Amino acid sequence: MLAPNASPLTLDGTNTWVLREPGGSRSVVIDPGPLDTGHLTRVAQVAGRVGAVLLTHRHADHSAGARSFAEQVSCRVRALDPAFVYGDEGLRDGDVVESDGLEIRVVATPGHTSDSLSFVLPAERAVLTGDTVLGRGTSVVAHPDGALGAYLGSLRRLRDLAAEREIDVIWPGHGPVLDHYLRHRAERLERVREAVAAGAVEPADVVRLVYADVDERLWPAAELSVRAQLDYLRR
Repeated sequence: MLAPNASPLTLDGTNTWVLREPGGSRSVVIDPGPLDTGHLTRVAQVAGRVGAVLLTHRHADHSAGARSFAEQVSCRVRALDPAFVYGDEGLRDGDVVESDGLEIRVVATPGHTSDSLSFVLPAERAVLTGDTVLGRGTSVVAHPDGALGAYLGSLRRLRDLAAEREIDVIWPGHGPVLDHYLRHRAERLERVREAVAAGAVEPADVVRLVYADVDERLWPAAELSVRAQLDYLRR
């Protein structure tokens, strides 16, 4: 379900996922989205009884409505960051969440944020990636909480799952998107390296050279990614 928060950074809006095993009596809701009453009401209507809310990461466009939604439908919120847990149980890498026959495997995919998680659905051979993989473009790595090295490692982990045929589909995209992401990141990193070699010193200078083809409204976000890339290159 699409939240009504379209913007240059959120694209068409945040995807809220409502999962239910056929014949199951409870749903699992992933990323209720922003604190938008209309959206949360529609999600509740579609979801029916809810066993749990899972969060891919802490950013408000995914998490701000979680507590309100959980109170509305009387369920718990599970997340890696304890600050976003509502109830007595969080999430960590390797956890398996089960609800009326629905199985969800938790995979830590830090990089976009330090608390980013992806959720693998073995029965569907699908993975929900939050902002680790976007439907269009590439994710912002928001330094200092985000880290490019961790992000590239997370993409490789997802790529390995695809190579092992544990996942065939990335929601909202498909498996081959991972190759695009890795290739795009490598190309962007090389352009940052070239900009530094050409004399760019400050992150803003690098942005002007490397992101010249990007809408200037996105340059502040691009600068966060550049800071992460410069930090990665210095190591």
